[in-house]
Amino acid sequence: MDQPVSTTPAIEWVTASGWLDYAQAVAEMQSRVAAIQAGAAAERVWLVEHPPIYTAGTSARDSDLIAPGATPIYQTGRGGQWTYHGPGQRVAYVMLNLNRRHGAIPARDIRKFVAGLETWLIETLAAFGIQGETRAGRVGIWVVAPDGTEAKIAAIGVRVSRWVSYHGIALNIAPDLGAYAGIIPCGITAHGVTSIAAQGVTASMTAIDAALRRAFDSVFGPDTTPPS
Repeated sequence: MDQPVSTTPAIEWVTASGWLDYAQAVAEMQSRVAAIQAGAAAERVWLVEHPPIYTAGTSARDSDLIAPGATPIYQTGRGGQWTYHGPGQRVAYVMLNLNRRHGAIPARDIRKFVAGLETWLIETLAAFGIQGETRAGRVGIWVVAPDGTEAKIAAIGVRVSRWVSYHGIALNIAPDLGAYAGIIPCGITAHGVTSIAAQGVTASMTAIDAALRRAFDSVFGPDTTPPS
């Protein structure tokens, strides 16, 4: 018996080389989103690394920018507040057509889409022996130290335009954590920021990317297109 053939274009995985200018990344995302909306391009997961920059989401408060002028800033249309991007951090921009189902994530369900991003990060961290957790009322992924203190290891900030998502997640591998002192990350003062390296784990960007791919397929459904 013939097997059904999927007519859904495969999700394209692209890895940017070097540090990618943030404004350029946003412009390219917007162009790709428009093409996906028009049915002229496949969905994409875009793995990038940025030079040091603070970005402000739609809920960012001016008072949470502690050191204006010390690091370039960019007002962006994603959800959330202030965050930092920089070397040693893997940013994954996720451009999916939410009109269709992805693995266990039903179509047109933004809440479950965001929950899927959280699970994606948790499974990725688990591959390196790190227990990532979510917290009610706090976006992102958190780790708990033996003394009970909590720190954020990954941020999530997305935007959805005509049911196509963009922006995405930022996972701290080994960035300069001191850079977070220039902002109040995500408006939260009671908890700190950490990284995979700060948890005592050495992981290359290549290893992280491979783990991200495996975990993505686990959460959002397998894809047959190899990473580029």
